[in-house]
Amino acid sequence: MNFLQLADEIRYKSMSTEELRAHFLILDLFSPGQVQLVYVDLDRTVIGSAVPIREPLVLPCPAELRAEAFTDRRELAVFNIGSEGSVTVDGESYILGNRDALYIGRGRHTVTFSSADPDQPAEFYILSYPAHAQHPTVHIRASGLSAQTIGAPATANHRSIKKLIHLEGTKSCQLVLGFTTLHTGSVWNTMPPHTHMRRSEVYLYFDLPADQRVVHLMGPANETRHIVVANKQVVISPLWSIHAGVGTASYSFCWGMGGENQVYTDMDPLHISDLY
Repeated sequence: MNFLQLADEIRYKSMSTEELRAHFLILDLFSPGQVQLVYVDLDRTVIGSAVPIREPLVLPCPAELRAEAFTDRRELAVFNIGSEGSVTVDGESYILGNRDALYIGRGRHTVTFSSADPDQPAEFYILSYPAHAQHPTVHIRASGLSAQTIGAPATANHRSIKKLIHLEGTKSCQLVLGFTTLHTGSVWNTMPPHTHMRRSEVYLYFDLPADQRVVHLMGPANETRHIVVANKQVVISPLWSIHAGVGTASYSFCWGMGGENQVYTDMDPLHISDLY
C-alpha cells in the first residue's frame, strides 16, 4: 500500500505543478490483474482499485492497518466503472454492472473480486474510511435509482447526479458516495463552487475519452490552482479547497466523502465571482 501525505493550505500556495500533482492526484490506478491501495493521511482515507482478469483478486489487509482483516475497523464502497463483475463478501456474491456499487460495512470480511469476461474486465474503484458503527453489506444498482438533474445547457453545466450511499438511502458510518454525469455539450462540474469544512472529498474522473482532459480547479477561492486530469485518475480535496473542473469533452465522475457530517447539502457555498 502506498502512502500519500497532503500538503496544507500554507505550503500549497508555493507549490509547483509537479508538486501539486504529487500531493493531490493519484495517477495509476486500474492496473489489470492487480489490487492497488493508497493510504491518504487526510481523514485516514484509503483509495484503491481492483481489476480482475482470469483469476479472482482478494482484498488484502496491508500491514499498515494493523488489523486481521481490511474491514476490522473500516467500511468501504466498491464502484464498478468497467464491465460486469462480481464482488464476494464472506462467500456471498454480488453481481455489479457498470456504475453499480456495493457498500461493505465494518466487520471481519473476506472480499474477493472477479470479472465475468476476462477480455472485458470489471474495473472496481475502492473508497474506504474508518468506521465506528456497523452497517450491513448492500448491493446498490444504479439503474434503480432516480437522478437529480441540475445546471443548464446555457452555462455548460447540465448534469445528472445519482446518490449511492447517503443518509436517505444506503446507510454507512461516515462514507457518502455517488456519481455525476455531464450531459452532451456540458463540460463544467460543481459550479457554483463550494467547500465543506466537515468532510473531505475525493473525485474519480471516468468515461473521459483517452485523448481528452479535465482541468480540475482546487484551492481557496482567492488562491486557485489547477491540475490537468486524465481518465481514471483521482483528485483529493481537503476541507479548505474547492473542487470543480471543466473538460475538453463530456465525462463522469464518482464523488466520495468522509468526515463528521453526512448531510449532502452541508456545504460552504461560494459565488463564481469570488474566484480568482
